[in-house]
Amino acid sequence: MIELNNKTVLISRTDSIGDVVLTLPMCVWIKKTYPTCKIIFLGNTYTKPVIECLPQIDEIIEWAELEKLPEANKVDLLKSKKIDVCIHVFPKKKIAALVKKAKIETRVGTSHRAFHLLTCNIKLSFSRKKSDFHESQLNFELLKPFGIDVLPSLAEIASWMKSFKAKDVELSENIQNELSKSTKKVILHTKSQGSAMEWPIEKYNIVANDLLERGYSVIFTGTEKDGIYIRSFIPANENCLDTTGKLTLDQLIKLISSCDILVACSTGPLHLAGILGLQTIGLFSSKRPIHPGRWQAVGENVQIIVNDENKEGSKIKPSMNSIEQIESSRVIQLIK
Repeated sequence: MIELNNKTVLISRTDSIGDVVLTLPMCVWIKKTYPTCKIIFLGNTYTKPVIECLPQIDEIIEWAELEKLPEANKVDLLKSKKIDVCIHVFPKKKIAALVKKAKIETRVGTSHRAFHLLTCNIKLSFSRKKSDFHESQLNFELLKPFGIDVLPSLAEIASWMKSFKAKDVELSENIQNELSKSTKKVILHTKSQGSAMEWPIEKYNIVANDLLERGYSVIFTGTEKDGIYIRSFIPANENCLDTTGKLTLDQLIKLISSCDILVACSTGPLHLAGILGLQTIGLFSSKRPIHPGRWQAVGENVQIIVNDENKEGSKIKPSMNSIEQIESSRVIQLIK
């Protein structure tokens, strides 16, 4: 077993929000097990606001900024951090080569990437695509050299993530006014940036209208591009708010933490809602490898809906687009 106390550990994960959220539990376990270690997170500039919400992370390196430097300067910067261990959670050839050039002593990665055979000196063999474990659990496979014997349960991981807190950032006046109402507040995040199968906007519209009639506040979130597509479906109601294209990621995290319920497919805000403790309703296809067993949000108040084809005895073969068949009434019922 490799001891990490008084050592500096680099966690490399340079992809999307949801993937980063499901990597953060590793950082909590490392700090919990080795309290005197230092954790540096190498991530995207875009996901930096998410990483900053976890106090166990001591420092962040933005890959986009590092990548701009001449090769020798990249190596010098990594050497200056006195990193002892690098864990490649998201395999990236450029980063793997750079870490080796920086002569980081312990370099951990999956053996299922050919470039790791030349750049990592600890290579772990496990399959993500065919596994029955959740993505957040599978990340812990990379911690076996450091003392993990059994992968943690989702309940354990959820309990560790209670340290994740939204930063105290300012929200616009109209959002603050909506949040100050005594109504229950439901976020509908309708799109996924192409990362998942999506539920039709027409069905979100049915849910929104039903909730508004029952006295809920409904808040639509998303990018400006999302807004262009969905705005014509957003109900005109004093208790319905369109925030698409109006929030930074810091503000989105703060908004999610201030609401009661979030509904989305498998996308970053769903994972944020899960670890922030909201009632989190995830809409999924039951088809592997995009099924909820692999990608559901982690949290103590997470609920999953898949199409009825997933019922025991169903003769319908799971399909990628089965999420489209989920009835809006099932979402409304869970909220109620």
